[in-house]
Amino acid sequence: MNAVAAYGLLAHALIFGAIVSLLPLGELRARAALLATGLALAVGIAPYLHGMFGLPSLTLLQLAVLQLANKTPSPFSTRPALGLILFAALFYPAALGLGAFDPYASGYQPLPLLTALVPVAAALWWRRLNIWLIILAIDLAGYASGLFVNLWDALFDPLLVLLALLIVGRRLITRQAASRIR
Repeated sequence: MNAVAAYGLLAHALIFGAIVSLLPLGELRARAALLATGLALAVGIAPYLHGMFGLPSLTLLQLAVLQLANKTPSPFSTRPALGLILFAALFYPAALGLGAFDPYASGYQPLPLLTALVPVAAALWWRRLNIWLIILAIDLAGYASGLFVNLWDALFDPLLVLLALLIVGRRLITRQAASRIR
């Protein structure tokens, strides 16, 4: 097994454990998440997820690890999730061939992309969003290590966008329910 396959299996096992940790299990939540992580590897859930979704981004893995570590509040709140959804709404159609420019191809020779991330990192540092700055640094280190061939794959993936849609959708549903109660 090569390093990329090992990363994919372990990452999907941790992501599955993080999903289980979202269940309302009270005191048993941490133990259930640990058990789910191990079971995902032993029973074949992690290979299934890896085959279904491909290699997860380092951003998604880090958010899963923060969830497993019971980091509250999560850095992936409604505002960053909405920003990711808006970005993905422009990125994915263009990457799939809608228009003349393919942004995904720019991730293979990412010098302009890396240059564009400098002001993003500066803004994160200025606003003291240290968790997001560390996530970005680990994403870039993962790309530099050769784990990812394309920088975009290290930064985000469709599963992370799906998670963002769920976060924003849950926020809209709770707002709507709260307005009906009043």
